Amino acid sequence: MNKIMNQPERFVDESLKGIILAHGGMLKFAENNPRSVVRGDAPTQGKVAIVTGGGYGHLPVFLGYVGKGFCDGVAVGNVFTSPSCDAIVDAAKAVNGGAGVLFLFGNYMGDSMNFDMAAEMLEMEDIPTAIVKASDDIASASREDFKNRRGVGGIFFPYKLAGAKAERMANLEEVRALAEEVCANVATLGFSMSSCQLPGAPKPIFEISAAEMELGMGIHGEPGVERTKMKSSAELAEILWDKLSADLSLRSGDETALLINSLGATSKEELYILYGDLYDRFQQAGVSIHKVFVGEYATSLEMLGASVSVLKLNSEFKSLLADEACTPFVRV
Repeated sequence: MNKIMNQPERFVDESLKGIILAHGGMLKFAENNPRSVVRGDAPTQGKVAIVTGGGYGHLPVFLGYVGKGFCDGVAVGNVFTSPSCDAIVDAAKAVNGGAGVLFLFGNYMGDSMNFDMAAEMLEMEDIPTAIVKASDDIASASREDFKNRRGVGGIFFPYKLAGAKAERMANLEEVRALAEEVCANVATLGFSMSSCQLPGAPKPIFEISAAEMELGMGIHGEPGVERTKMKSSAELAEILWDKLSADLSLRSGDETALLINSLGATSKEELYILYGDLYDRFQQAGVSIHKVFVGEYATSLEMLGASVSVLKLNSEFKSLLADEACTPFVRV
């Protein structure tokens, strides 16, 4: 599979260079660390700083959520690989405005280990920290065990709402508690019809025929829960509604926000067909869609497929969702 690149081992750093050159007014490298990227106006004094991070290859996750109303900084790992502890610490120091730092990232073992170590190092320098892990992938664990789920596209919602809470100058404990509450009310299920190929790798991560799809595939190519024949959009909407509504115990009268996300190679035209079918299912059940987001929000290089995330709303969530947020990659 061809890619636009020079040397595979330089893929991440050369991509980051291009991003900073293109969006230098909004983003900058943390001092002396080309794997730590922060808001161009960081730090904001008195504001809780939100730092995220993870492997490269999922744009706009994670880097694409650095900006006003979202995150303040990000630590970038190699493709599908956890960021280093040093990159996390450097990002946190660069954005710390004196009100503490919230680490908000996806629930993966390597990420958790390095963010935990970074938090310990910052605490030794009297920088208060808190940790919240997005864990929204219903294919990876039960609702009862949701904190052990993988973090996937639904991380958009804690980014958006915790980012808005921080912009309103809430304190660290308030931002942490809000982020935890959002994570507990988000559910995501994805499906893929093709694999992706890492830069320099001789073949794709996995093989799947053109007549098949895999339900519950992870964003790093982790196996899903079922491989089946290709479904129509209406059939997919039925499956997604059944599983996501059951997970969140949605009932008539509930309000939700939806994220219809391309994994990298699925067109917006297709996503809107799926949204139309999902809309019909929500309407039939008496569950309203207060706001919908359609596009690329969490990708897996050039994987063909999509994911749907549902946030069960309350009045505070609705208020925070309405606040303006803007990065070079995402504007809501």
